[in-house]
Amino acid sequence: VVTKLLLFAATKCLNRGIAEFIVMAADTEPLEILLHLPLLCEDKNVPYVFVRSKQALGRACGVSRPVIAIAVTINEGSQLKPQIQSLQQAIEKLLI
Repeated sequence: VVTKLLLFAATKCLNRGIAEFIVMAADTEPLEILLHLPLLCEDKNVPYVFVRSKQALGRACGVSRPVIAIAVTINEGSQLKPQIQSLQQAIEKLLI
């Protein structure tokens, strides 16, 4: 359930234009359930990256369940804004 919610949330953030970048798990099965995200990212000019494990992505999100996709956003006045923007730029360099 968490996995599906985060996939839909990532898609929603992309469509709303608030995603700074997208992270997807490469071990998603079937992979086709998230292959719309790279196309949507390219349409919206949002960088994206694949990580090896949905379990590791879930742990990085602070949940015990596997996660297949997330959108990273910046809240108003967030102290993490510089770090998020730095990661975004690093991901953009990988896509060139």
